Amino acid sequence: MLNWIVIGIGDIATRRVIPGIQTEPRSRLYGLVTRDPRKAAPYHACVWGTLDEALTDPAVDAVYVATPVFLHAPQTIQSLRAGKHVLCEKPMAMNHAEARSMVQAAEKSQRILGVAYYRRSYPKVQRAKQLLAAGVIGKPVLAELTSHGWFDEKDGRRSWLIDPAQSGGGPLYDVASHRIDVLNFFFGTPLRVSAQVSNAVHDYAVEDNATVMIEYAGGVRGIVDVRWHSKVKRDEFRIRGTEGEMELSPLNGPELIYPGGRENCPPHSNLHYPMIENYVDAVLGKAPLLASGASSLWTDWVIERARKGGPV
Repeated sequence: MLNWIVIGIGDIATRRVIPGIQTEPRSRLYGLVTRDPRKAAPYHACVWGTLDEALTDPAVDAVYVATPVFLHAPQTIQSLRAGKHVLCEKPMAMNHAEARSMVQAAEKSQRILGVAYYRRSYPKVQRAKQLLAAGVIGKPVLAELTSHGWFDEKDGRRSWLIDPAQSGGGPLYDVASHRIDVLNFFFGTPLRVSAQVSNAVHDYAVEDNATVMIEYAGGVRGIVDVRWHSKVKRDEFRIRGTEGEMELSPLNGPELIYPGGRENCPPHSNLHYPMIENYVDAVLGKAPLLASGASSLWTDWVIERARKGGPV
């Protein structure tokens, strides 16, 4: 049984992370770290006001870091140095250097570091990766992804996202990170990045849109366009190849279309659950980790170069 503690009891923790741990049969929600003990009361678990206190408990096996981005690196590194396994929310860190330091801490402590890029666990994404490897669209040459929506700064649950000191950036960090990670999962190590990042509508301290172009080995090019200023919601993903196209739109939906086939691959009702299950498998030595720190830091590498505008 893996004893988990969760740092932070915000939106993502209450909707997905905590229920995921509670329903994973080899896991137990052992404790919570929060500045507001009232939030922890419904869970009947140990409660600490600081991470320092929690990490002194030898019964703690794994830590889920569910705090704003600026806390990811320090809390992850502290937990790893205390001998705990860590699963950290995305994006991994504020910059590539922080992400690299997290990976180094995991290597030194010989503990498992995972990152919450849960879309790698989608049945549709897993199946698409198999089909790409089988050459169903020939040689992939272009992948196009969009995530458009309207971000309201008055949403108290996520208002911290428009503070660059806490979030690092706007939709580039929040929603592009997931899509960049899927491209890396499909096509490997990114080689070059160029981007345009700006504020077209909202006068936030972070960008309200970003368009990122990534080049991969073999001539594959990925384009990710994310916007917080569109009242027309979009969640598109298609891959074009020399012999056909693969359609994964919407990325969060079940449908996968490719030459000669159409499949229905619905995600789990709790999108975090398969990721948590895979992480426990990895800790127990039963399966490789789908989104490790070492593979996930390449998303931070892309984001950092996109912020500079490129080409790099």
